[in-house]
Amino acid sequence: MGSLIAITGATGFAGRHAVATLMKRGHRLRALVRRPGAAELPAGVELVAGGLGDATAVAALVNGADAVVHLAGAITALNRSSYFAVNAAGTAAVAEAARKAGVRRFVHISSLSARMPELSDYGASKRAGEDHVAGQMQALNAVILRPPAVYGPGDKATLPLLKELTRRVALIPGRRDARFSLIHVGDLAEMIADSVSSAQQGIHEVSDGTAGGYGWPDLLAVAGTSRGGPIRALFLPRAIPASVAFAAETMAHVTGRPGMVNRGKIAELYHPDWVSGETGISPANPITFGAGFPATLAWYREAGWLPPASRADRSGSTSNRILS
Repeated sequence: MGSLIAITGATGFAGRHAVATLMKRGHRLRALVRRPGAAELPAGVELVAGGLGDATAVAALVNGADAVVHLAGAITALNRSSYFAVNAAGTAAVAEAARKAGVRRFVHISSLSARMPELSDYGASKRAGEDHVAGQMQALNAVILRPPAVYGPGDKATLPLLKELTRRVALIPGRRDARFSLIHVGDLAEMIADSVSSAQQGIHEVSDGTAGGYGWPDLLAVAGTSRGGPIRALFLPRAIPASVAFAAETMAHVTGRPGMVNRGKIAELYHPDWVSGETGISPANPITFGAGFPATLAWYREAGWLPPASRADRSGSTSNRILS
């Protein structure tokens, strides 16, 4: 029987892929979920009801576990303190519970945005979460993974951008000269599973291994091949999405429901360098954007998240590995 892995964030985009990969490798899973009745996780996953702020539930999650995979985090919040309550204090709570329970391995999934905490409250909160884990690195036998932009089947966060890359003219909220790393969610899940059993410690920026990352011309070329014709990009002046973000934040405070668009996110989008470091980790057999993009579009279309492909669009081809 495989190791018992305690996991947070199992019902999220990356979490569902991580759960599937860990189970394929024979591990037993115990997941912390707020609403067990709505979790929709595979049969065999043990559910612990509660959130990161529930000390009793967190203790029950890690009790007897061989390893902890901490994926849970707030990607949207109404204010800085709300980000820190989840991404910093929540991480500290899970790490401390794991240490007290004698868990032998702690895998913390952070974000490349933690490299530039001054840009956004989100990035600052993720760095603070890293600091809590790093302060107990040896005691936890911990590794911290910093993924860049993650995309793939089931992701709603990158859907608007990938949708733009299906048009003849794509509106890009970002810098023309920006460079960035990417990682397919399937690769991230494999790397999480690898980290559970490895002895590697420290902070590692991860990516699909593309040297120097990508630029917008690279993505447009892949998208144009998929579409069957060239795609022209219009890069929006920062003032336009910044104004939209201000309005979105105002509405979020009125409704009490934060959205994906805020001024911190715009600051991240207009930062010129999100290339993962050369000392980071990449998959042995990566899914590069050239393969991952058309397969992700095919999934979106099959799920009804995007309209059917036009006759000129070649993105209907799929790969079993990418979509698994």
